[in-house]
Amino acid sequence: MALKITPFDAAEYFDDAESQAEFLADAFETGDATYIAHALGVIARARGMTAVAKNAGVTREALYKALSDKGDPRLSTLLGVTKALGLQLDVKPIGPGSLGA
Repeated sequence: MALKITPFDAAEYFDDAESQAEFLADAFETGDATYIAHALGVIARARGMTAVAKNAGVTREALYKALSDKGDPRLSTLLGVTKALGLQLDVKPIGPGSLGA
């Protein structure tokens, strides 16, 4: 019996700002650049890649490439995308003494 595969796109399930912010926060907590780019891509698709790219100041194709598995978005792209998504990046110490103090 052949295995039937159903396409899955996580973007269909992240349809509100709160779940999107939680997803992205989880990605940043891991420190995994690939996961962060993936999360941004999922959220951008959920909001409409064309609109996000326009508001981020990049082409849709460039945004798809930057947020792909092999992509490595520039800091300016990362900042533009988060701003286009209406999100703000915050920085906090990892733990006591983590800043060399």
